[in-house]
Amino acid sequence: MGRGEGFAPATLGAEALPPKQERLVRSAYKVMGEKGMNNLSLQDVADEAGVSKAILPYYFASKENLMVITMRWVLARVARRIREAVSRAEGAEEKVSAMVDAIFIDPASNRSFYLVFFDFLGHAARTDRFGDVGATFQEIVTGLYDEVVRLGREEGVFRVGDTREAATVVRALIDGLFTQWVLERDWERTHARYRGLCKRAVLSYLTSGDGQAEWSSADCA
Repeated sequence: MGRGEGFAPATLGAEALPPKQERLVRSAYKVMGEKGMNNLSLQDVADEAGVSKAILPYYFASKENLMVITMRWVLARVARRIREAVSRAEGAEEKVSAMVDAIFIDPASNRSFYLVFFDFLGHAARTDRFGDVGATFQEIVTGLYDEVVRLGREEGVFRVGDTREAATVVRALIDGLFTQWVLERDWERTHARYRGLCKRAVLSYLTSGDGQAEWSSADCA
């Protein structure tokens, strides 16, 4: 996404599915959360959806297609939730808080998503089709973070130089803290603490001037 261009043009293009197909995709996502992407079987999806296994190739042609469409659908929903939360907030600091709240929604949903997402990253690193989905999602989310960072710089509350680089660091902070949270044994009880820690870490980075210093050093190198 180009800087300052809004949320378009990048799109995952799979959020709105026909009802029957969406039902199967929801079932696939549930099974992937329970068993992992590598252990997904069409029979498990059919059992979860309460349909015959024979119907799945009609809608998806192959298991890989089902997995790709499911991840497009899931990631599109995540991106929309973040975008809508940010659009409702006023001011850059409030938008950061809303953004983190839209990501840290509840322990069970977040754990299920990230367990699937971690599996997805392995596929994205090795397979072009999954890699394209991952790259588009990254472009969308980083572009949205870029817009929030840019607004904060314009408001004079965020001390950053290159907003795109700062947005990349923000994403790294969020993803890194999520990884740490998923590994917590008491992940349900620690969810709220990590959400607060994430807000503080992102705002501290954006307001401290570290991003501006890093950009200035790189610019002078």
